[in-house]
Amino acid sequence: MRAIIAKRVDDGTPDTEEIEDLARAAGYEVAGTFTQSRTEDPATQVGEGKAAEIGQAVADTDAGVVIFDNELGPYQTYNLGQQLPEDTRVIDRFRLILEIFGQRAQTRKAQLQVELAELRYELPRAEAKTSLAKRDERPGFMGLGEYDESREQDIKDQISRIKDELDAIAKTEADRRDRRRESGFDLVAMAGYTNAGKSTLMQSLAEDIELGENEQLHPDLDTTAEAQDKLFTTLGTTTRKMDMERRDVLLTDTVGFVSDLPHWLVESFKSTLDAVYYADLVLLVVDVSEPIDEIREKLVTCHDTLYERNEAPIVTVLNKIDAVGEAELREKIEALSALAPNPIAVSGKEQLNLAGLRERIDDELPDWEREKLVLPMTDDTMSVVSWIHDHARVDDVTYADDEVVLDFEARPSIVERSRAKAGELANAPSA
Repeated sequence: MRAIIAKRVDDGTPDTEEIEDLARAAGYEVAGTFTQSRTEDPATQVGEGKAAEIGQAVADTDAGVVIFDNELGPYQTYNLGQQLPEDTRVIDRFRLILEIFGQRAQTRKAQLQVELAELRYELPRAEAKTSLAKRDERPGFMGLGEYDESREQDIKDQISRIKDELDAIAKTEADRRDRRRESGFDLVAMAGYTNAGKSTLMQSLAEDIELGENEQLHPDLDTTAEAQDKLFTTLGTTTRKMDMERRDVLLTDTVGFVSDLPHWLVESFKSTLDAVYYADLVLLVVDVSEPIDEIREKLVTCHDTLYERNEAPIVTVLNKIDAVGEAELREKIEALSALAPNPIAVSGKEQLNLAGLRERIDDELPDWEREKLVLPMTDDTMSVVSWIHDHARVDDVTYADDEVVLDFEARPSIVERSRAKAGELANAPSA
């Protein structure tokens, strides 16, 4: 379907590159672009003359939709629709993003989050339809839909039901994170702006083998993260085991951020970011080949989202260094030092400096503790020894007639559980 793009800014020159990319990502063919620099018209977003130009372009190109890069209120959508050929849809950037999310949602969780965001988007429009109907106007025009007196309450009931189901999924995922940590895994999550190259970087860092013997802990996981030059390729989360020497690490790729998202949309997808908020380490991935002002703006967007709830250390990863020269890279590192202190520069696509990134991940993750346990030789001792082997890095085991001595390193939580298991053996009644 052909689409006409429109964007208004208060001053300066409007940039339509992102909204055009979003339109193409949703499957639209961009048939024309209109911009305007002026204060917002409360009735139609753009001025009356510009709205007429857009209407003429729709007729000339046989476009089926007009996409505004601005957020449109319900009444603006209605008023614009009256100036367009019949059956022309009018949507804003947020409705467009929801369309893309809907196309990409494959898991139950992703589908629920899309549905929740759509309902939150629709609620004020349902309220507007009620108001228009009471004034005997025509709320059925231009995407507002037919008036239904019970629709508002239906939407509120559906929102409540979906939130309850998402809460249940979040609890299941929290339990799964706990089991992974108990199994000796460190959890590393990648965050960043959409199209920063997270999925490509993940493929470069992951082991060739799948999760294998731990598969029962990860029924939700895809085997690979899809890597394409395409916005919102990753909507849900994808987790794979990292190729690390000293640690067992699970790396999770998450949905990319996008600028200027309204609170209701961020809120609908916040549970997807739990993988970031509750990780042991966050890799904030940035496309270093972009202009410096754009990188700075995107870093601010990411920080605003992460620092609200995130407690893990954050390492900024400057990705795509194969696309910039050394002098440009040094200049950008210096210019971004306030927002991204001590970053690490890599190329996921060309496999550049990945060893340095793995070393940095190892340094930033919580330190393991060394422990030496003396276990009494009982009927249950060997099961505890086996458990420690599965969850820790065992350096030495010494067997004697009446005891087993283990020297090992592990996460603090694993050391604590090992001590508890040793205590249970010591206090167990003799056979």
